[in-house]
Amino acid sequence: FHPDQFVVLNSERAAVVESSLQELELQGTLAELVGADTICLHAGGAAGGKPAALDRLARALDRLGDAARSRLALENDDRTWAPAELLPLCERAGVPFIYDVHHHRCLPDGLEVAEVTERAAATWGGREPWAHISSPRDGWGARDPRPHAGYVDPADFPREWLGRRMTVDVE
Repeated sequence: FHPDQFVVLNSERAAVVESSLQELELQGTLAELVGADTICLHAGGAAGGKPAALDRLARALDRLGDAARSRLALENDDRTWAPAELLPLCERAGVPFIYDVHHHRCLPDGLEVAEVTERAAATWGGREPWAHISSPRDGWGARDPRPHAGYVDPADFPREWLGRRMTVDVE
């Protein structure tokens, strides 16, 4: 499952957090019913500064019931949260990290693909890691490489992922 962009656990607005928690609880129940094991969520915004936003996110994670919490995984994005910023929370909180390599290439943070791949895989605690890949619609030389193409250019597939057992979601 991949909830919509209005699910923001780290919002500064209590009403948004409450509705986000309700939505995730519902998705956790549905996931349990259909046998889905992962709910992929972006970390949200950085209102009030990134440390405060991460703190709000951690507090909201603690409020989730087991059906949602046991399935929740956080994904890096291409605008706000790079792996170097989100991985430490995932490691501390025991939340799987979904590594989106396209987003990482759009929002680099100094970490190499190999390191993020290893650290992300470790957050899955024995479950098969999940990753996302896409290619830029207008090429890497475009003014904005964030929009996804309708295919993945084989050159964009990380060689560090070859030979690994992992689920790769093509976006």
